[in-house]
Amino acid sequence: QVQLVESGGGLVQAGVSLTLSCAASGRTFRNYAMAWFRQAPGKEREFVAATSGGGSITYYADTVKGRFTISRDNAKNTVYLQMNSLKPEDTAVYCCAATFTTFGAPSSSNAYSIWGQGTQVTVSS
Repeated sequence: QVQLVESGGGLVQAGVSLTLSCAASGRTFRNYAMAWFRQAPGKEREFVAATSGGGSITYYADTVKGRFTISRDNAKNTVYLQMNSLKPEDTAVYCCAATFTTFGAPSSSNAYSIWGQGTQVTVSS
C-alpha cells in the first residue's frame, strides 16, 4: 500500500512560484497515476493536475493550465507540482492522491483511493 506525504507549502506573495512535493512509499510507484487536488475554505475539493504512471500523460484544470506543471520522478517515488504566477485564489490545502492504474491520468477524485494529509498554500495579494 502506497502512503503519501506532501511538503513545500507556505505563505507567499502573489506572482511568485512554489513547488510542492509528494513523496510516496512503496516499490510500485510507477504503477500509480498521481494527482493533485486542492480545497479552499468553504469550497469543495477541486482537481488541479494529474499524471500517468510513466509521466507521459498529464492533465490540468483550466484554472491552472499554463501556470502549474505536474511532474514525477519514479526513481525517487516523488511527484511535484510546480506553481508559477500564484494568485490569491490559489490559496488552499493541496493534497496529492494516487490510484493503481497503468492507463491514463484520471481527474475525478472518485478515481483515487490513496490520499496524503495535505499542505497549506496561502497566497497573499
